[in-house]
Amino acid sequence: MSIIKNVENEITNIIQNLGYDIKKVNMQPSGRPDLGEFQINDAFSLAKENHCNPREIAEKIIHELEKDSRFQNLNIAGAGFINLSFSEDFYLETLNTLYKDIKSNIDEEPKKKIIIDYGGANVAKILHVGHLRSANIGEALKRLARLLGAEVIGDVHLGDEGLQSGMVISEMKERYPELICFKEGYNGEEFELPITTEDLKELYPVASMKAKENEEKMEEAGEITYQIQKNHLGYSTLWNKIKDLSLIEVKKIYNDLNTSFELWEGELDSFQYIKDMLEELKQKNLLEISEGATVMDIKEASDKKEMPPIILVKSNGGYIYETTDLATIYGREKRFSPDEIWYVVDNRQEFHFEQVFRAAKKSQMVKEDTKLEFIGFGTMNGPDGKPFKTRDGGVMTLSSLISLVNDETRKRLNPMITEEQEKERISKMIAISALKYADFLPYRSTDYVFEPSKFSDLEGKTGPYLLYSTIRMNSLLKKAKIEGYETYKIQKLKNETDKEILQILLTLPKVLKKSYDVKSLNEIAEFLYKLTSVYNKFYSENHILTSKDEELKTTWLALTEVVYNTNLLLLNVLGISVPEKM
Repeated sequence: MSIIKNVENEITNIIQNLGYDIKKVNMQPSGRPDLGEFQINDAFSLAKENHCNPREIAEKIIHELEKDSRFQNLNIAGAGFINLSFSEDFYLETLNTLYKDIKSNIDEEPKKKIIIDYGGANVAKILHVGHLRSANIGEALKRLARLLGAEVIGDVHLGDEGLQSGMVISEMKERYPELICFKEGYNGEEFELPITTEDLKELYPVASMKAKENEEKMEEAGEITYQIQKNHLGYSTLWNKIKDLSLIEVKKIYNDLNTSFELWEGELDSFQYIKDMLEELKQKNLLEISEGATVMDIKEASDKKEMPPIILVKSNGGYIYETTDLATIYGREKRFSPDEIWYVVDNRQEFHFEQVFRAAKKSQMVKEDTKLEFIGFGTMNGPDGKPFKTRDGGVMTLSSLISLVNDETRKRLNPMITEEQEKERISKMIAISALKYADFLPYRSTDYVFEPSKFSDLEGKTGPYLLYSTIRMNSLLKKAKIEGYETYKIQKLKNETDKEILQILLTLPKVLKKSYDVKSLNEIAEFLYKLTSVYNKFYSENHILTSKDEELKTTWLALTEVVYNTNLLLLNVLGISVPEKM
């Protein structure tokens, strides 16, 4: 149990012993530091329930709290706002607790099994800027949920079926007609793929252009796509090889972003469940035929807007994304029986997932209490306020964006770092921190502007600023170790800045809780900046290693280690690695 939650529980017991029915006290950092460090506003809700004056209740609570030496500066503001501060002894005890184990200040959530669907890379296509937020947000939410005690499975859910498969194979057929997989009677014999990852980068754009300009090509692509869905041996074998080749580049970029997945599955993996799923829906009388297509009505009595049926089988017998997404849920329930499934996808897909979720619930495909959650995100735009584009107006690839930011971070590297390979490794780590931290600062559903030079700066609210500050903390601790300081005695504090750092640290459990509840990382991003900025103020105010006061020196070093470990913990949640120097 976190430190602040333990205090809240004790105050809750005090209020209950006064005869008031209260489930939990909620302490918040005070908006008026001159009145107190923390504030309790529960007197108002209690007064409403008990038909009395909130100030009277606040006075009774204050009277009891005054008996505890941990609380200082107890006062009532306005009609019943309780303000309080903590004693120095309480803060020293807090620092001791955090120094022993930083994770002891984290409140775990109830145990759950969660599947997070994020990433969404498309086979045979290059990852572009639009894929960044899904990877960043999904990975961080997975790490956060694990930190708070959940069992989490991340699934990249590849876009590995659909018209792009037909287009690419149609183009392969034109370029390499002698491939054995195109021969009549092909029986699964092994063959080498005649293309490289570089060839694949231009293959889909050419194939797509041809299909758009030529009706016959488009029809051929559609027919090949249908045949892949029906497991045509030659086409499916070739497509799986293309998929493996495509994933080499995809995995490399995800690795650069510190993003990993437990499952590398895609839409085609759901096909093994479609037949059984459709049969179950049929047995429950949930399917209808409309204009030759198989559909399912998902309207609800409370609907205030038009809700069309979900299409599961097209009139030609083919499947669409609604089919594969619903079959994926069907398969996940059978294999993992998750408590929750989170989908980290673009805001524009919200209606699609509303349809799929309704179908899953109405058909009782998942348990009644299984939570299916849409976690939408906004667009990352360039300095002009529009989606990032290349100079010729095309969609910017993700690797190009990383290179663009990398060019900026290289300019700011310490000139003492001269070895080229090391410079490239460190500058890329800093570039990733710049991209990720900028991505987490706004609430996830909002659009935001990314300016490479601004967010690569070592000053201000940026990823490089956090890295530089964290590296400096580590450097201080290393110097202390050389001087013989292995462990630190926590004995006394000096001023308000010392206490301000500890006040911020006390709020960490609430920050993590809110981030988890709303599925956004902006609270953690802001917390990191606030904590680091106040520590830097503390660092500039005090000559830590040269202090003549040994009691203060060891306390300050312990405080530095706690902030350093907190930064490492939270940066890791955000998927940001810290280099040893920069």
